[in-house]
Amino acid sequence: MRSLEDFKVHEYLLQGIHGKKETNPEERKKFLGTIRERIVFVLTQAQVMKDEIIPKAEALMQENFEAHLYLNGHIRYPYLAKYIALASKLKMDHTIVTNKEYHSDIGLVLAYEHAIDREEIYIKEPKQNIQKIAVEKDKGFLIALKKIFNKK
Repeated sequence: MRSLEDFKVHEYLLQGIHGKKETNPEERKKFLGTIRERIVFVLTQAQVMKDEIIPKAEALMQENFEAHLYLNGHIRYPYLAKYIALASKLKMDHTIVTNKEYHSDIGLVLAYEHAIDREEIYIKEPKQNIQKIAVEKDKGFLIALKKIFNKK
């Protein structure tokens, strides 16, 4: 029968060989090192690059200034700089996370060190932009049709 001391030594050796045990490793990879239950909000990489998302993100950062900001290091720095400046202004801790073995579609995560279990963590883009894009596509389609039928 193994003693508690033997068990501790065995666990220590396993951590040395395989690394520290981690809860929800796949979730941590996706969410830049944290787990979903701690998250205030996330932005996809594409959203981080869009200026129209910044006001909503800034409002949530101001409401949760004690949270930690995680930024995806695979995104070019000029896009991250806006959020780093906001974090600095709010005296919020931030970390740029670069995982060479896993490329997450998540670009930014605001999370606490404890569980908060928010139901909706994804920021939705304003509907007016989606409608505007649809209208522009329709106009482009109509212009193309006019060109085809007026060429006779």
